Amino acid sequence: MSRLPEPAAVSLGLLPVETALWCAQRGWPVHPLVPGLKVPAANCESCREPSHLVKHCSCLSAGRWCHGFHAATTDLMRIRTWWGSQPRFGVAVSCGPARLVVLDVDAHANVPPSRERLLPGISIPSTIDLTGLENGFHTLALLAAYRRQPNPCDDKTTLRVETASGGMHVWYTLPDGLRLRSSAGGGAKAALAWQVDVRAERGYVVAPGVHTKKGVYKPVEPVQSPAPLPQWLANELIRTGHGIASSGEPHGKIPRPLIRRSSEAVDGLSRLLDDVKACASASEGTGFSSKLNVAAFTAGGLVAAGRMSHIEAVARLTQAAEAARPNQQHKIARTIRDGLKAGAMRPLHLEGRS
Repeated sequence: MSRLPEPAAVSLGLLPVETALWCAQRGWPVHPLVPGLKVPAANCESCREPSHLVKHCSCLSAGRWCHGFHAATTDLMRIRTWWGSQPRFGVAVSCGPARLVVLDVDAHANVPPSRERLLPGISIPSTIDLTGLENGFHTLALLAAYRRQPNPCDDKTTLRVETASGGMHVWYTLPDGLRLRSSAGGGAKAALAWQVDVRAERGYVVAPGVHTKKGVYKPVEPVQSPAPLPQWLANELIRTGHGIASSGEPHGKIPRPLIRRSSEAVDGLSRLLDDVKACASASEGTGFSSKLNVAAFTAGGLVAAGRMSHIEAVARLTQAAEAARPNQQHKIARTIRDGLKAGAMRPLHLEGRS
């Protein structure tokens, strides 16, 4: 199958079909949008029946665009056919199969909710002055400041797109093994923050360079490739219910923390690591796996709260575990990984857990 010469960068001057091909050549499946709008092109007549199920539909295997992101493809010939039949189609990228997560930052002129609802799961003390907080740009900046991390809207290492409504899409790639769901209609507990939604599995995002009736989705130069998702954002997305377990279901309930405050947790982690090291006294019957899991869970909470780096946590846990079980590196790595991921859902803050 022939390929068009790949544009060095997506630009506002590309035809929609060229934008679609630009995305597909990066491994991002695309599907058509209604010209001028950000909704998927209509299904065929038979697919519009309420009782019609996508999984039983023959349109997808026949190469039709019915069912929105379910039909998304990287097949260049199919893309040429779709946009050849309707050159004014918009372009959407299906985030799940593209292994993308996009922060959808809105700038709607709405009255902000109470401070308890600005950052889901995080209580903002009354001593924090929120004067001037008006939209998603502000709440995402607040979350980043709370975690002592850079603001994603200012992340010059990744693809950022100014939306037609004055917001911003911040694009990232997912690390291996991590699955995330979309906020809108995806079953997540909440958005990442007020006016900050998430586009991931079972969701799509308007491609950069697309023109709509409200304006253009304009790439912020010069970076036009998504960077890897920062670890702190991955922790936040899992904490707010966007994580999907390998079974396809949401992450289940996690155990109650044994330690309530981060000042206690820093000292407590050292004690837990000492318990792991003490397992070297016997080859079995010491509860090694359980002790390592509890230590990793606690460390995950510290990492999520910005009290410890992920690298430091893995290093300390691995050192203690291998001192007790030097020949179980694979099992140790798996236990640490799972414990850190679970602990990340319950950050350990100075003032207590959120």
